[in-house]
Amino acid sequence: MRPTRNSNGTKKRNFFQKKVCRFCVEKVDNIDYKDIKTLRNLITERGKIIPSRISGNCTTHQRKLTEAVKRARTIALIPFTNQ
Repeated sequence: MRPTRNSNGTKKRNFFQKKVCRFCVEKVDNIDYKDIKTLRNLITERGKIIPSRISGNCTTHQRKLTEAVKRARTIALIPFTNQ
């Protein structure tokens, strides 16, 4: 990011806190498609899967999460849309 200037002319830097994968912290090996409570937290109201840049998941857990959500949708545990 490009640093912006304060009112007194000094450079102001924006630092973002790095998001941590919740599955790595809890040391979860596999994400179960039958565990709807955790899957509900990672999809939007409209039924879209929240991307890893927003949720903070690592790539391996994001792929497992996507697979689990798609399996849960196929079995009708989670709706494809909210309508």
